[in-house]
Amino acid sequence: MNKIKFILPEFTLLCLVLPTYIWATNSGKMMFAFLWAAFAYTAFIWWRIKDTHTWQTIKKEWNWAAVTWANIKPMLARWIIATIAICLFTWQYEPDRLFYIPLHAPHVIPFLLLAYPILSALPQEFIFCSFFMKRYGRYLKNDWIRIMCSATVFGYAHMLFINWIAPVFSFFGGLIFAHTYIKTRSLALVTIEHSLYGNSIFLAGIGYYFYSGGIGQ
Repeated sequence: MNKIKFILPEFTLLCLVLPTYIWATNSGKMMFAFLWAAFAYTAFIWWRIKDTHTWQTIKKEWNWAAVTWANIKPMLARWIIATIAICLFTWQYEPDRLFYIPLHAPHVIPFLLLAYPILSALPQEFIFCSFFMKRYGRYLKNDWIRIMCSATVFGYAHMLFINWIAPVFSFFGGLIFAHTYIKTRSLALVTIEHSLYGNSIFLAGIGYYFYSGGIGQ
């Protein structure tokens, strides 16, 4: 399982063929089924390739010790700037959707704040950071190449929403998330960061482009 003759086809199927299939067949409405199936597979492989199969390895991967003010402060600064940019983009590109959820469906906000980190951000960051860096990172020359490759496949996976906004925004988000993960090796911190950006996108009004319900409408 750890040999290159197995890893290369695996990478091709997981990171290229599967997203292409979902996009080509317009199967994005089954987004969570595909996401959690991929999460289950990558979690199984990740567990198999760790040096020791104990709860200690899971604790180390979460690395809650990295969730410190020293790491959170620059993360929040980036997020605030990005949120302002997201709001300005929505105002220019989709003014009718600006702050749609806060204005028209505020009852959704508690569910969004609680569910998005667990149902979406966590499995994505495990696949594209924890698994990607452990499984494929050793074959890449340096951290910047690892960051770029992780962001590229992360952005490409979002083609399933059949619009240009999701993959482009996801690529830049992927750069940020991969950089945070490589710097801290903390699944906890990068999941929190992803959750902040994801909630900003939904609350600003362009979450429509990152939601399977918007496909084909």
